[in-house]
This record gives sequence, structure tokens and C-alpha cells, in this order.
Amino acid sequence: MVQYLLEPLAPALLVASFFLILVSNWPRHRTWTRAITCATVFAVSVRYLWWRFFETVLPFEGDAIALAWVWFLFIIEVLAFGEIMLLTMSRFADRSKEADALQADFAAKPEHEWPTVDVLIPTYDEPIDVLERSIVGALALDYPKDKLQVYVLDDQHRDWLRSYCETKGANYVTRADNRHAKAGNLNNGLRTASGEFVAIFDADFVPYRQFLRRTVPFFSDPTIGIVQTPQHFFNKDPVQSNLGIERFWPDEQRLFFDEMAASRDAWDVSFCCGSSSIMRRRAIDAIGGIPTESITEDLLTTLAMLNKGYKTRYLNERLSMGLAAENLRAYFIQRSRWCRGGIQSLFVPSGPLRGPGLSLFQRIMFVPLSWLVQYVVRFAILIVPIVYLWTGLAPLYFTSVADIVYYQLPVVLAYFFLMVWITPHRYLPLLSNAVGVFSTFRLLPTVIATLIRPFGEPFRVTPKGSRTEQSAFDSYTFTCIAVLITLTAAGAFINIVPEWAPVRTGEFSIVALYWAGVNVLVLMIAALICFEKPLAQLDSFVIDEPARVEAGDRVERGRLATLSLSAAVVSFGHPTAIAAGQEMLIDVAGFPPLVARADRMMQSAEGLLVRGALRLDPATHDRLIVKLYTGGYSQEIRKLDRPAIVSGLWKRAFGRLATSE
Repeated sequence: MVQYLLEPLAPALLVASFFLILVSNWPRHRTWTRAITCATVFAVSVRYLWWRFFETVLPFEGDAIALAWVWFLFIIEVLAFGEIMLLTMSRFADRSKEADALQADFAAKPEHEWPTVDVLIPTYDEPIDVLERSIVGALALDYPKDKLQVYVLDDQHRDWLRSYCETKGANYVTRADNRHAKAGNLNNGLRTASGEFVAIFDADFVPYRQFLRRTVPFFSDPTIGIVQTPQHFFNKDPVQSNLGIERFWPDEQRLFFDEMAASRDAWDVSFCCGSSSIMRRRAIDAIGGIPTESITEDLLTTLAMLNKGYKTRYLNERLSMGLAAENLRAYFIQRSRWCRGGIQSLFVPSGPLRGPGLSLFQRIMFVPLSWLVQYVVRFAILIVPIVYLWTGLAPLYFTSVADIVYYQLPVVLAYFFLMVWITPHRYLPLLSNAVGVFSTFRLLPTVIATLIRPFGEPFRVTPKGSRTEQSAFDSYTFTCIAVLITLTAAGAFINIVPEWAPVRTGEFSIVALYWAGVNVLVLMIAALICFEKPLAQLDSFVIDEPARVEAGDRVERGRLATLSLSAAVVSFGHPTAIAAGQEMLIDVAGFPPLVARADRMMQSAEGLLVRGALRLDPATHDRLIVKLYTGGYSQEIRKLDRPAIVSGLWKRAFGRLATSE
């Protein structure tokens, strides 16, 4: 009896043992460990698909509709497994040591031999509180000033911005029209600039002071056209905030920038992501300027340069910080643009299908399979139990639960353990899937519409400086989720009553009910994201440094807990005589003196917190921008606190709506 029960579990136990005994003790950023692990997962997947095709698809008998349904789902499943993630992740490139050696050689040269660099900051409608960080940060780059020029490319002809640039010492550039959106703006800037290298930062990104010293030396290799660095953020994106786990769950883009981009670099198929990149001017000229055929000019720039023999390198170091989408509207505008632009690349002359000079491997790696496949797969996963429970239409020729355990469970475990191993601080199955499901209802229509009509949609700028200070609600996505939850739950309910049940008694009913339960849980988490959480302070940095505070004739000792450009919070481990409305002078080593007016008192586990609204003169304001945004501080979540995440989701679902401080 025990043998009968354990036999179906044997492959799953073997997979789990492989990961828990061997893989968990291997270094995850070594190519040999990744290659072995990904090859093993691939073998388990092939075993499953072989069984799936020969045992659950070919033997299926039924009418034309049922047969079409089974084949449709199998093709979608093959596409899901055919996505190139396993191949991509089987390698990893860490270029930090290479950057150290190159920087040392570069720094040994006399500064008059260093190449000239132009920093381009394209802008459309960003407010001054967004732009000032980028401009001041770019001007503070640690690079010889006679070798550096900063250009602010304004597509809105704003006189106040022209005056601001003149005051700060940046070059202000505008143009007669806005043709080709960001790509056209960059090309217009290139006609004014003349540096040997061109660094590009979106208007909401701030370069770290060492950005150029770490990236420019890579161009000692004449075949390198672009060096891309990861994009990190100083605020929380709406997914983090709306789920109430902004202090425990990393931003959505970490998986790509921390892992996928570095793996692509190991295969020599890294690509430019626009902001936080630097390019060789000669390579830009060789391709005739920044391409304008697609709304994702960065991807096309990479492909065009590959056609000319130039490569892209990825330096996986935090060398800039930017503003993540601040609300759901901005989030979907941004993701839809990326999705549409990626698919558009299939239809342009320099794209992966038609671009001259690309190898077969490069063409495969640049086909936007992720955009094309992931949302179709996610939607299919959501509707399979609904279709079965309401109509009895099975997704496969079902053999037995034992076969599901024997063939499918090992694949599920293999991918679960692989993701946990490769991204230990970026992945939780239910939560990660819920975020993907949330995006499906808006991005799947974008995929379909772009395949039917690739061009015609205008470039839409991601709104910046549009922080959400009041609650909002994504009614469209919530309605889609609510409908699916209702259909799933009702389908399970009607099958409880034999007279109503569309499904005949069978083993797959157990699988379908379990599947339906997981889907409902994922959809409920996704539904929480639809409720926009009001944000009072987006970019307050944790400082935790000793502080000397003068208030009136008293001097007190505390710790500067958090700091932004508008407010400082000082922690006192003892009672304080500071009162609301009183002016404070906060002195912290390494910071300019900060003048603030106390406006809020709060109790915490550490003691009394005093919040003060800052009163900064322009020079101190700029010094604080450089101090906070150009390399010393971050909002990175280094380790997942799983109990805190579960608690945060529970409070978000059933607790009081709170404002993120």
C-alpha cells in the first residue's frame, strides 16, 4: 500500500531532493551551476510534454469543439514552455570585476586624454520637483567638467525650464515640433551635442556620481556600442503600495534588471533600456541616429547597432535611481508602451525577423516571446476551471490523478525551486502570479490589438510627479477579476448539487476544484491592487545617523531617522521639550545643516519621533539632492520577510486603509 502511494510521488521527490540537497548549496551566479540546473528543469519539462502529447492529447475523443479546446490548450502550454527563460537563465554575467580593472586603467590616464561625454535628459511635461533632481544630479557627476556637458531636451518650450537650466549651468535645447516623440527629441539633441559618448537619463532619473567612471571604461573595446545599467527606484510602485507591503516586497522590475538582464548579457544579447545607459556616438551615427520606427526606440537602437557589429554590455550595479510609476494609470501607460513597442519590433526593417546582420540565435533571443505569450497563458490558466465546471468540457484526455502527480507535479516543483533558487528575494508563487494576473486584463488586449494593427497608437509619456494623494479605484480590472471569481466560485457550487452538475463524477473534478481554489486566491490578491492607496511621502530615505538638534536655547541628541527634500524625522530615545511649531536646526555629519519646523510628534518602538518640515535655501537644497540621490542611499529590499508580507496582505484586505509614510 505504501509503495502504491509513493510510486506516483517518486519523480517529484527526486526533483525536490535534487534542489534541496545539491542546488541549494550551489552558487547561483556561476554559469556551470545554472547550466546544470536549467538543463535538468528542461529535461523534466520535456518528459512532461511527451506524456502530455501522447497520453492526454492524441487519445482524446470528442466533438469538434472539444477537440479544438484540447489542442488549443496544449499549443498554449507548449508556447509557455517554449519561452526562452530556461535558455536565458542558464548563464549569468557579473561584470563588476571587469569594471574595476577597466576603471583602474582608465583612471591612470591623464584627465585631458579622457573622452568627452554628453548627458541628454529628454523631458516632456515633468514638473520642476522631478526635473531638478535629474539636472542637479547630472551636473554633479564625478567627471572632469571640461569633458562633460548636460543637455536638457525640452519638448514643451517652457521658459521657466530654460531659465532654470541657465541658472544651473545646463544646456537647454528645444525644437520646432514633437515628431517621433522621445526618439525625435533625442535626435534633435544629438544635432547640438558633440561628445564622443552620450549618456541618456529619463527626466525622472538621477545618475550616481560614479556613473561615468564605471561605464565609460568599457568602451576601450571598440565593438561595444552601448553600456546599460539597471534601473532602481527611490519610490514605491503602485503594486507594492496598493498591496500594503511596500516595506517588504521589491518593485516589479527587479527580476528583469537583477537577473534576466545579466543573463542576457552572458549570451551577448543584452539590450538598451533607454534611461541609465551610455552609447558610443560613432555607433549612433553609424545607424543614422536613434531609430524612430517604433515607440521603444531603445530596443531598436540595440538591434540597429547589432546590425552594424556593435554590442551592448550590461553592468549590473546600482548607478542611478529613478521614479517608478506613481499610480496605476502611469503603470499601465508605461507597460502598454513597452508591450506595444516590443511587438512592433517584429514589423520593422531592423527588427529580429528582418534585420540584416543578425545571427539565428540573436533573432530568436530578440523575438518578444514574453510579451506575446505570458498574458495568453495566464488568461488560459484562469478560464480552464471555469469552462470545465460550467460545461464539463475537459482540457485533456484525463488518465488519473496518479498520472498528474507522476508527470505534472515534478514540473511544477522544478520551476518553483528554480525560481526560488535564482531569485531568492524576488519571488513568492502566489504573490508573483497575482501581480502577473493583475496586468493581464489590460495588457492582453494590447497584445491582440498590436498584432492586428502594429502602428498608429501615439507615444504616450509616463506621467511623472503625479503622486496619488487620494484613494482611486481601477474599476475595469476589478470588474474583470470579480467576474472571474464569481464564475469560478459559482461553477464549483453548482457541481455540489448532483441535479445541477454539468460535470460527471470523475477524478479530474478533484483537480479542477483544487485549480479553481488556487485561481480564486490569486485573483483575490490581484483585486487588492485595484484599490489605489494614498501616498503622502514617496521618496523618504532611511538615514539612521546620530543627530544634534538645536531648538531654542536647548541642544538635544537624537538620530536622523528619515529624510526627504521636504521633511526630516528625528528619533529621540528620551522625552524632549521640542514642541510643534518650534524651529529646529538639525546637524548630521556629512549633511548640510538642516532647518526645519516641527509639525508632528509620533510615538514608536524606538521612542518619540519628531517630524519637521524643511526650510532650505537653493544651495542647501541642491546639496541635499546630491547627498540623497547620487549614491549614498537606496530603497532596496534585500531580503523577503514572508510573515510580514502575509501580515501586510491580511491587513490590506481586512484592515484600515492607511497612508504610506
